[in-house]
Amino acid sequence: MSEGSYQRLWDSSHVTLQELLDQEQPMLQPVPNREWQSFQYRLSSLYLYYLGLLRGFDILYDQMVQPQKRRLLRRLLDSVAGRVLELKDEMVRVDMCEWHCLDHVLRDLGLTPADLEVPIPKYFLLEQSSILQERELMLAEILSRMEPVAFQEVEPAMSRTEAIILLQTAERARQGRLRATFIREIRREEERDRKMRESGWHKLNPNQAAVTIQKVWKGYLQRKHTQYDRQTEMEFIGMIPLPDTVEHASVANLRKDFRRSCQIEKEEEFQMAIAKTHDALRETEGPDIKEKMKDQIRQWFIECHALTGRFPNYPDESLGGSNQIFSDKTPEQVKMELENPVQESTKKEDKNKEKEKEKKKAKEDKSKKGEADTMLKALPSKFIPLINAGHEEYKNVWKNRPDHLYPDQSFDPKALRAEKRKELEQEIRKQVDELMRQELKNLRLAVDREEERPFKAPKKAGKKKKKEKDLTPNRSLASLFEELVVFGLLKKCKAVLLKDFVGDYLYLGSTLSLAHKLPMPSLFDVRQNMALYGVLRLGSPDIHSMAPLIRSILLVGPSGVGKKMLVNAVCTETGANLFDLSPANLQGKYPGKAGVQMLVHIVFKVARLLQPSVIWIGNAEKNFYKKVPKEEKEMDPKRIKKDLTKALRLLNPGDRVMLIGTTNQPQLAEMKGLRRTYERILFMPRPDYASRYVLWKHMLHMERIHVTQTHLDISALARVSDGYTPGHILQAIRLVLTERRLLQLSRRPLLASEFLAHLAKLEPVYREEEASLKDWYFKTPLGMKKIEFNKDLEAEEARLAKEKKKRK
Repeated sequence: MSEGSYQRLWDSSHVTLQELLDQEQPMLQPVPNREWQSFQYRLSSLYLYYLGLLRGFDILYDQMVQPQKRRLLRRLLDSVAGRVLELKDEMVRVDMCEWHCLDHVLRDLGLTPADLEVPIPKYFLLEQSSILQERELMLAEILSRMEPVAFQEVEPAMSRTEAIILLQTAERARQGRLRATFIREIRREEERDRKMRESGWHKLNPNQAAVTIQKVWKGYLQRKHTQYDRQTEMEFIGMIPLPDTVEHASVANLRKDFRRSCQIEKEEEFQMAIAKTHDALRETEGPDIKEKMKDQIRQWFIECHALTGRFPNYPDESLGGSNQIFSDKTPEQVKMELENPVQESTKKEDKNKEKEKEKKKAKEDKSKKGEADTMLKALPSKFIPLINAGHEEYKNVWKNRPDHLYPDQSFDPKALRAEKRKELEQEIRKQVDELMRQELKNLRLAVDREEERPFKAPKKAGKKKKKEKDLTPNRSLASLFEELVVFGLLKKCKAVLLKDFVGDYLYLGSTLSLAHKLPMPSLFDVRQNMALYGVLRLGSPDIHSMAPLIRSILLVGPSGVGKKMLVNAVCTETGANLFDLSPANLQGKYPGKAGVQMLVHIVFKVARLLQPSVIWIGNAEKNFYKKVPKEEKEMDPKRIKKDLTKALRLLNPGDRVMLIGTTNQPQLAEMKGLRRTYERILFMPRPDYASRYVLWKHMLHMERIHVTQTHLDISALARVSDGYTPGHILQAIRLVLTERRLLQLSRRPLLASEFLAHLAKLEPVYREEEASLKDWYFKTPLGMKKIEFNKDLEAEEARLAKEKKKRK
C-alpha cells in the first residue's frame, strides 16, 4: 500500500468512528429488562464495528511514517482497544456468559467470522524487542551456568590388528553390496529381454514403433494438461493457495520492514527537532510569556482587592496553581472556590443527601405502583473522552491538510511549535507561581499588614490502601531473577502464536439460543476470549491502567485441549515472563510458612518489575482440594493458597501481572476458593465437527501435506475423531507421518484409514467426563445466573402463550 492508500484508510476509519460516537450516547439511556435482546444486539454491533476500527488503526500505526500522525494513531489505537474491552464486559454482564452467539449479527451486518478475530497490535512486541532480547540473553546465561558439564568417557585405544580387521570388514561389505546391485541389474535386463521376446516386440517395424512411442508421449502430455487444469481450477475457486502467495508475502514483508526503518529515521529527526524547537521558544517567546502571566496575575490581585477589600489566597499547586486564574472565571468565582472549600464540600454533602432522599422516594413510589421492572443501560466509558479528543484533533489538524506540503513524510514544524508552546507555558507557569506567591505575601504585608493565611485543601474521602511490606529490600533485581531461574520458578515459554490455536466458529449458536439450549463455546470463542482477557490487557500499560481490571483467569477443560498452549501464546504475543507456581513444581522449595511468604513475595515483586508477566498454575484444583489425597500430602499443595490470594488483591490497574490457572478436574476443589482467586473462568470443551475439520486440515498442512492434492477424506476423519482433543489428533498425525512414510507419498498416497489404528490406541474424552465438567461450570456464579435467566425466559414465554390462548 502507498502513503495515499493509508491516508484514505485513515479518513474512512474516522468516518466510521464518527458514526460510532453518535451511537454511544443512546446506549447510556436505560432500557427495560424485557428488551435485553435489542440492547444486546446494539452492544454486539458496536463491538464488531470497534473491532474493525482496531484492525484499521493497527495497520495505520504500524505502517504510517509521519511521526506526529503516529502519536495520534497510538492514542486512538489504545483507546479503541480499551473500548473493545469495555464492550466485552458489558456483553458478559447482559448475556451472563463468557461466550456470545453473534452469527445473526454478522449476517445482518454483512460480515464474516473472520471479522470477529481480535487483532493483536504489532507494537506490543516491536517496541520492546531490545528489552526481550536482553532478557533472553540473561536467562540463557543463567541456564548455561546451571547445566552440568558432561562427563566425557575416554574409549580404550584400539590395537593395530583390530583396526585392520575393522577396515577389511567394512570394505568387504561395500564390495558385496556393489556386486549384489550389479547382479540385480543384469537379472532385470534378462527378464526384460525375455518378456519382449514372448510378446513379440522385437518384430515391430519402424512405423509401429513410432506409433507406440507417440501413444505413450501423448498420454503423458494429456495427463500433464489435465493436472494443470485441475490445479488452476482449484486455485481459482480458492481451494488451494496460489503458488505466488509466498513470493508476494515476502515482497510485502520487505516493504513493511522498509517503512518501519523509515519510521525510525523520521522519529530520530523529530526528537532532534523537539529539542531545538523547545530551546528556540524558550529564548524567543519565554520572557514575553512570563511577563504576560505576571501582568494577568497582578491584575487579578487588584480586581479581587477592589471587590473584597483584601487580597485572595493564591491557588495551591495541587489544584492547578494559576491555571484557575487563566480559566474563564471571574475573580469572585475564583475567590469563592479558594476561600470556602469547606462550604463547597458541605453543599455537595447536602446535595448528595437530597439526591438520596429523592431516590428513596422514587423507590417507594415504584414499589407502591408495582413497577419492579429492572433497567438495562451501558456503564459510562473511560475511553470515549479519549477517543473524542483524538477524533477532534484529527478533524482540526489533519483532516484537510494537503499531503503535498510534506511529501517525504517529515514532521510539521507549525504543529510542533504549537504543541511545544503549550508545554513551555506550563513550565513557565510553575516558575511564575513561585514568584507571584512571594509577591502576594509582600503585598499583604505592605498594604493590609496581614501575614499569609495558610491554605487548607479539602480532605479527600476514602480509605487508605495498605502497602505491601518489602521482604527483600537489600536484594537486587538481578539476584532475585537468578534465584527464581535456579529454582525453576521462572521459565522460558515456548514460542507459540495465538493464531496457532486453531478452531472454527459456532455457526448455529443463535439458533440454539432461540430454542433455549445452552450452546457450548467453540475453540474460536476460547481463542477470542484469551486475546481479550490476556493479550490486549498485558500488551499495553495505557490499556491496562484504564480497562476493566482482570487479575486472574482459570482455564477448565479436559487434558489435551490446549490449555498450556494458550498460556504460552499469551506470553509469546505480549513478551511476558512465565512464572510456574504449579504444586508439583513447588515441592521441596521454600519450606515453612515464612518460606511460602518469601516465595510469593519474590515472584510478585519480580513480576511487577519485569512486567508484563504471567503466573501459571497447572492443576490449579490442587491448591483448593476438598480433601488432599494421601499420596500428595507430602507435596502440601494447599500451602500457597492464602498468600496467593493476598498478593492478587494488591495488584492495581497498571500492574501488568496476570494469574492463569489450568485444570481438568475442578470438581475436586472447593468452589469458594476458586471463585475468590480466579475472576474469570473459561470452559474449554471438546472440539466440535467444524473445529476438528479445521484442525485436521491445519495440522496436515503443517506437515507439508496438501489435502487437495491427495485422496484423503478430511470430512471422514473429522467425524471419526469425535471425542478426541487437538492433542490426540496431533499425536496420531505424528505417529503416521514418519520420515519413511513421507518419502513414500509419491508412490503410495495417504489414506484416512492409516490414522484410525493410532486413534484407537488413544483414550478419548468420553461424554460422561465432559458432562461432569459442564455440570461443574454451571455451578459457578456466572453459570448459575445464565441457567436462572433461561428459566425466567421460558416461564415468561409460557405465560405469554397462555394469555394468547385465553384471548382466542
